[in-house]
Amino acid sequence: MKLGTIHRAALVLAGTLATAAAVAQTGSPTGPQSGLDIPENARFLAPENPGVRKATAIVNGTVITGTDIDHRVALIRLANGGNIPDEELPRLRQQVLRNLVDETLQIQAAATEDIKIEPKELDQYFARYAQNFQQSPVQFAAYLRSAGSSDTSIKRQIQGELAWSRLQRRQIEPFVNVSEEEVQAVIARLNAARGSKEYKVSEIFISATPETANEARANAERIVQQLRGGASFMAYARQFSEASTAAVGGDLDFVRAEQLPEPLAAAVQEMPVGAVSNPIAVPGGFSIVSVTDTRQVLTADPRDALLSLKQLSITFAAGTPRPQIQTRIQDLVRTSQSMGGCGRAEEAAAGIGAEVVTNDQVKVRDLPVPLQPTLLNLAIGQPTAPFGTEQRISVLVLCGRDDPAAVAEVSFDEIQNQLSENRVNLRARRYLRDLRRDAVVDYR
Repeated sequence: MKLGTIHRAALVLAGTLATAAAVAQTGSPTGPQSGLDIPENARFLAPENPGVRKATAIVNGTVITGTDIDHRVALIRLANGGNIPDEELPRLRQQVLRNLVDETLQIQAAATEDIKIEPKELDQYFARYAQNFQQSPVQFAAYLRSAGSSDTSIKRQIQGELAWSRLQRRQIEPFVNVSEEEVQAVIARLNAARGSKEYKVSEIFISATPETANEARANAERIVQQLRGGASFMAYARQFSEASTAAVGGDLDFVRAEQLPEPLAAAVQEMPVGAVSNPIAVPGGFSIVSVTDTRQVLTADPRDALLSLKQLSITFAAGTPRPQIQTRIQDLVRTSQSMGGCGRAEEAAAGIGAEVVTNDQVKVRDLPVPLQPTLLNLAIGQPTAPFGTEQRISVLVLCGRDDPAAVAEVSFDEIQNQLSENRVNLRARRYLRDLRRDAVVDYR
């Protein structure tokens, strides 16, 4: 994205400086051109003002500053739980700068086609981000600032994603054709593969040329280390991936092994659910993949059932004594078990100071894996056992359930869209490569 799209080098403040005596002893004046008595090897005797942010790159006239990089690095730090080793920061900043250059090129390319993202639209998307953190836009902006980032940084990232997506719809998608014969051939293969395994795959793609292959592989290996250390794959895909799936956190959805490039297909068939691959060489660069789920082709899966749920939650301030927490959890359990189903959930929750969230269209497979077996075995009106963290404890109450059809049918439109998306993705990579080739980038 790209957030994938965030990355690189930066502004370095002056380090250890020479003394006035050392400067005075070296070199001769610059001569008559300036009329000033300045040594040729003159050096500043004090640090540069850290409040003055210089450009680290100028991309076709658009400035990328050290502040821009700082704010994006802070987002990655948040996604990584605040844990980025100091020795990784210089390389991370380089990656952030490269991605910011790509993001700038994408925004500029969209602008040349008169594609504009209005501030009101950016505000709406930012508000949705804030909702994911259960905060208002104002609260979320303050949270970002406290973490060293800003709402401006996220909005620029959103702008880049929207602009690039709309540019692809205008400049690439109209010229991508998928014939009916191609779709029917895929459907025939799917029917022949009924009962075989599909994999829910996420990807991070790092482009490379023969000249940059070693550096790209090293970057990919560092990303793998962070992911295996607990960093969010979705967040890193948004920040680092150069595939069109970056905007959706790298999600390829469910695919069969034969739908993937051969090196990726071989990897996903050997990976357990939840694993992250080593960097895999593919045409044009390196891919990192993660398998988050599996299922059988054209076979009904109970985890595709749609549930209607109510979530009752209680929160605790930091430092709340454990006996008090235990008492409140017991209140939550008693209330959820005795309220007689979902109809009285809001009233019952108000009696113990709990909050209620409703979701009428959630698939079992989209919920955390440890909760899935329990929810599949619940009767209507029954609650789960309590779960959560030390700050927030919840129960889920099953209000309704729609089981999947006995046999899933192949969708012509779905197959056509998938084939088209693959081709658009390939052409988008080529388009960005051409933008890089033609750009005027001045690094500072």
